Amino acid sequence: MSYSDVKFPKNSKFLITGGAGFIGSNLCEALLNLGYEVRCLDNLSNGHFSNIRPFINNERFEFINGDISNFEVCDHACEGVDYVLNQAAWGSVPRSIEMPRVYEENNIKGTLNMMDAAVKHKVKKFVYASSSSIYGDSPTLPKVEGNEGNVLSPYALTKKVNELYGKIYSDIYGLETVGMRYFNIFGRRQDPNGAYAAVIPKFVSALLNNESPKINGDGETSRDFTYIDNVIEANLKAAASDSSVTGKAYNIAVGGRVTLNDLYKEIAHLLGKDNIKPKYGPERAGDIKHSNADISNAQKDFGYQGEYDFKWGLGKAIDWYKENLK
Repeated sequence: MSYSDVKFPKNSKFLITGGAGFIGSNLCEALLNLGYEVRCLDNLSNGHFSNIRPFINNERFEFINGDISNFEVCDHACEGVDYVLNQAAWGSVPRSIEMPRVYEENNIKGTLNMMDAAVKHKVKKFVYASSSSIYGDSPTLPKVEGNEGNVLSPYALTKKVNELYGKIYSDIYGLETVGMRYFNIFGRRQDPNGAYAAVIPKFVSALLNNESPKINGDGETSRDFTYIDNVIEANLKAAASDSSVTGKAYNIAVGGRVTLNDLYKEIAHLLGKDNIKPKYGPERAGDIKHSNADISNAQKDFGYQGEYDFKWGLGKAIDWYKENLK
């Protein structure tokens, strides 16, 4: 594991918001396995208690059922914490277009509450989830920090505001923030259910049920699909980094590009379902056509490697779904 050698002071305590979600629960598990104390804050609106059930009886794990849009909850959760990994947010571009006020309340106000509480409790490092959607209508590939376009959805706007607050809280209040611009993360515990589920678990779930998944558009949309273990590495290395990264946001990906058509073929092949053909539907509003990251800044500034490539990660993810979607 590329993050197993990341060291924090003994008895370090981590707060992971959104800790019962896909990314958050994987961070909880990794930090517990490394021997640290973990406090998970989640209101279970998007996360699932089943994701953290294996940790509940661990004496180094604590679960708080609470909402980051409530400052008192954030204040309480930050007590005695050394590092915050802020993953709590509402995802999905199309859903944000339908309910922008919900995204404002959770993604902007909630993150601001967490930063404010982290300042109050003198947290050492505040690592937070941003998104590749921040690049908006910029046609440039690969995507490079500092060359962003106009955002295309309320979701993307909330992430842009998070980054602006991250810089402000670093510059004015001395909170060491680092933003993680995630590029289409996938892997174990990613939920295949619901209208806004991510594409990989939706494809896998449909094929396991011998159904034809729907592809939005012509299938030539491309993404920099990034396996979950790369995200764990990025968060831990960012949390352990020196102050030179403070106030910045970084691309977290593997630097590849896979079309939805090729993704579908690969998943169908791995599941032995090549005979099932996908259905095609309209493009989704607010979606970026192509996404591919330049990860050189994260590599240079805090030693991120992103060593788990797309095909290796996809095989691992499919193994997990075959075991857990019975």
